[in-house]
Amino acid sequence: MPNAPRLRAAALTASAALLLSSMLAGCGDDAQDEDVSAQKLSWKDCPAPSQAEGGGDAPSPLPNGDEWQCATLKAPLDWDKPKGDTIGLALIRAKASGDESTRIGSLVFNFGGPGGSGVTTLPAFGEDYAKLRTRYDLVSFDPRGVGRSAPVECLNDPQLDAYFQQDATPDDTAERTELLDNTKEFNAACEENSKKILPQVRTTDAARDMDLMRQVLGDDKLHYFGISYGTELGGVYAHLFPKNVGRAVFDAVVDPTQTSEQGSLGQAKGFQLALDNFAADCTSKTEDCPVGDSAQDVKDRIAKLLADLDKNPIPGIGLRKLTQTAATNGIAQSLYSQDFWEYLTEGLEQAYDGDGRVLMLLSDSMNGRAENGEYSNISAANISINCADDKPRYTAADVEQKLPEFRAASPLFGDFLAWSMVGCTDWAVAGAADHPEVSASGAAPILVVGNTGDPATPYEGAQKMVDALGKGVGVELTYKGQGHGAYDSKNKCVQDAVNGYLLDGKVPAAGTVCS
Repeated sequence: MPNAPRLRAAALTASAALLLSSMLAGCGDDAQDEDVSAQKLSWKDCPAPSQAEGGGDAPSPLPNGDEWQCATLKAPLDWDKPKGDTIGLALIRAKASGDESTRIGSLVFNFGGPGGSGVTTLPAFGEDYAKLRTRYDLVSFDPRGVGRSAPVECLNDPQLDAYFQQDATPDDTAERTELLDNTKEFNAACEENSKKILPQVRTTDAARDMDLMRQVLGDDKLHYFGISYGTELGGVYAHLFPKNVGRAVFDAVVDPTQTSEQGSLGQAKGFQLALDNFAADCTSKTEDCPVGDSAQDVKDRIAKLLADLDKNPIPGIGLRKLTQTAATNGIAQSLYSQDFWEYLTEGLEQAYDGDGRVLMLLSDSMNGRAENGEYSNISAANISINCADDKPRYTAADVEQKLPEFRAASPLFGDFLAWSMVGCTDWAVAGAADHPEVSASGAAPILVVGNTGDPATPYEGAQKMVDALGKGVGVELTYKGQGHGAYDSKNKCVQDAVNGYLLDGKVPAAGTVCS
């Protein structure tokens, strides 16, 4: 995916899941004098998601007939000027289903990205958290810059169609110049269309929003479930507000010690591992694997397909061709969940016969493109948050120097992820730091769940997060599985451990392993 390192901590978004299974409040100008922590939320039935949130229908009622409820939280645009202009943050909740006497409080979710809409994602996966709802109000939100919360706007839909058709792995000077020029134009459009919000979308700003949310929801402590980038956000929150941490779970864990370059390199290794596992799984079954005779043959055929597409794209969807970049993007999307491996097999079979539709659908889901051609703002929000957070700025010369290392990490994804590092080079806002600060001495225990087969947030990041949180805070649990994250794998051992902590306060033994 060209531009920012969007794959670095991207969670599976609700729009992606719904698309594959079926094959605004803006910046306010008025200063305010009241204490925003004293505001009262007005909960109402939820509207249909905005285009920036991914579009679609309003969330269906919960199994017991209750409706999902939505509200808007007023927050300072600039946390350094708490009495200045405000923005509206979109919230959604499902009230606790159990007896009020056993209710613990609100459980706040962030599903990652950065840039994913929590307002659309929580209802899409709400059934997965039904047990947690017995004692919590389930709450999620669109972080600032995302969805209905002062969304960042960059290119329009036709421009994005053209942008995602470009070659993100240049082979010569002309292709490199085109990539850099297109990246510069994308970033300039973000500045032109969203100048006011761009400096205010750092993860530290979102963490302060969550503490305001905690207060307005009426909780003494923030009970939290962070997935993918949501673990980074949770770690930053714990650093800023250690005494306010309640029961918290980090799943699909970002390594907080890495620079963006190190994160991209680690992810190249992670996606290669997931591809290796896909190829081995396909060829180990009793029936013939339709995309290769051996694991190596599967990978060799994919490499040849991508090389052929670099020269001769094949028909995709409508007038759009399946390019090398779109195919690589689609393959990466399919590796986020073992449930999607069947789509990858189907997409490869079709592509070998000259039909790129399935791989194009997979790529579209990664980019936030709906079947009607409208895009959510996940790409714009993702680069805005990443570039506001990450201090390093990389040139084409830096990338070319690093290419051998990236290619060694992944023959298939190495170039793709190496060139993604130029996404922030011409960004209008300076990055905050080399990596997030998550040390949280004095915080309550945080359950940190790492998946050994995770492509997007490699397993090693879980131990790095535990170490960075500090002694007595992080408690690691290992899941020996596939895909991005662990809880939604439905593994009983993982779910029992997470539910036991969030519902009953039982911290599992450090080093617990589930398989």
